[in-house]
Amino acid sequence: MPHLGPTELLMIVGVVVLLFGGRKLPELARGTGQALRIFKSEVTQPDELTAEADSRPTSDVDPIATEVVAEPTNPRS
Repeated sequence: MPHLGPTELLMIVGVVVLLFGGRKLPELARGTGQALRIFKSEVTQPDELTAEADSRPTSDVDPIATEVVAEPTNPRS
């Protein structure tokens, strides 16, 4: 992947300013920061949930009651 030089970065920033406008950029940055914080918290949360699930005993679980149904017979055959 090619490296981006200062000229390319300035062009990208210029296009972003043209697309979103100067007033929208702080809102865009704030929203991006909040999204990243939420993403990081969600990434670490499954570790906590699996640790909690692994520590619970499984012997308290009741077996599931099932019903066996016989297949219908075809009297015409």
